[in-house]
Amino acid sequence: MPPVHTGAPVTTGASTLSSPAAPEPRSPGRPGYRRMSLALFAAGLATFALLYSTQALLPAISDGFGVTAGQASWTVSAATGALALFVLPLSALSERFGRTRMMTVSMLVAVGVGLLVPFAPNLEWLVVLRAVQGAAIAGIPASAMAYLAEEVKPKALVGAIGLFVAGNSIGGMSGRLVTGWAAQVWGWRGGLLAVGLMSLACAAAFLVLLPRARYFRPASLNPRAVGRTVAGHLRDPLLMRLYGIGALFMTVFGAVYTVIGYRLVDEPFSLGQGVIGSIFLIYLVGTVSSAAAGQLVARTGRRGALYLAVTTTALGLLLSLADSLAAILVGLVLITAGFFAGHAVASAAVSRTATSGRAQASALYQSAYYLGSSAGGTLGALAYHSAGWAATVGIALLAVLGVVSITLYGSHAARAERRLTSLAAAR
Repeated sequence: MPPVHTGAPVTTGASTLSSPAAPEPRSPGRPGYRRMSLALFAAGLATFALLYSTQALLPAISDGFGVTAGQASWTVSAATGALALFVLPLSALSERFGRTRMMTVSMLVAVGVGLLVPFAPNLEWLVVLRAVQGAAIAGIPASAMAYLAEEVKPKALVGAIGLFVAGNSIGGMSGRLVTGWAAQVWGWRGGLLAVGLMSLACAAAFLVLLPRARYFRPASLNPRAVGRTVAGHLRDPLLMRLYGIGALFMTVFGAVYTVIGYRLVDEPFSLGQGVIGSIFLIYLVGTVSSAAAGQLVARTGRRGALYLAVTTTALGLLLSLADSLAAILVGLVLITAGFFAGHAVASAAVSRTATSGRAQASALYQSAYYLGSSAGGTLGALAYHSAGWAATVGIALLAVLGVVSITLYGSHAARAERRLTSLAAAR
């Protein structure tokens, strides 16, 4: 541990320690902030590229194994579902062994499995390998959120998390773009191998750039203490609303981007695999909207930003119903912008709301978020197989309505709490 300087409190997942010589938290323009941001950007890029590596290839996987859209969608849902199940236990391990160590081990295992995935002999093995990969990836997002909450000044936290989420968006875009064009030349197995090699390069950048943690203090690995922390978070009304918002936003995103390839490969569009992969360049919009989430919250407040995000998403869903490629593309732009803005706002709010057990708070958010992705991908594919794109959009609009309902309830609860506080002060 390097020498430290002046006296700010040191916050960890387990406790808050006072030091007579604590280092100044990182912020834009301060030493180490750029390296930290680039390292976590690379981690976010690799995470989303690996996690959704089969999504743009689902029509080709369906053809290759002779399976339906619903069956092929399990190559995505298995990864996101395993991530949702393992993110909480791995976040607890990060409290004991450290955020940087957990992220490093998770990254190396996920990339290693990613290099095996292209050689799966059948759909069953492909689903199993993808589940293992999702479980490994689970150690990255919650540990990254907790690392940022501990190392970054509170005023800079939304921006720092926005950059990590921006890495997610570019990873999702580049992974699908690389797999799409590589698959057009070498088949879907070649596409998966290409994204595995790209993620290997990201992992190398992450290992070289990430600064060591200065504020982390290891906590004992006590299952009962972890259980009490988790139970406390689950009793917090604000955290529960944020978890619900994250899950529902991701249900929309999972449904839309799991199924869009099937819609565009069918009549009247009949697009090739490479062109379908290029559709995911729209993720660049998410990079901008997530990075700008901090400024949006500063201007409109958290609930105002969420209302804007859901309105944008709903408009995009309605536009995507048109049998026009231009309208579908504009719709995807709006869906992507709304989703990434809403996700950045909600995830940053979780990190700020949890004053202790931040890794568990972030893990619960990630668990809800990826369960939403798994549910959205599977339900969206089943709906499309049964009744076409309009049914998939119907599933997504129900999820949007859920976000609106939760946010309206939060506004009502906040007003009621202010009234009670005013009455108590008057007495």
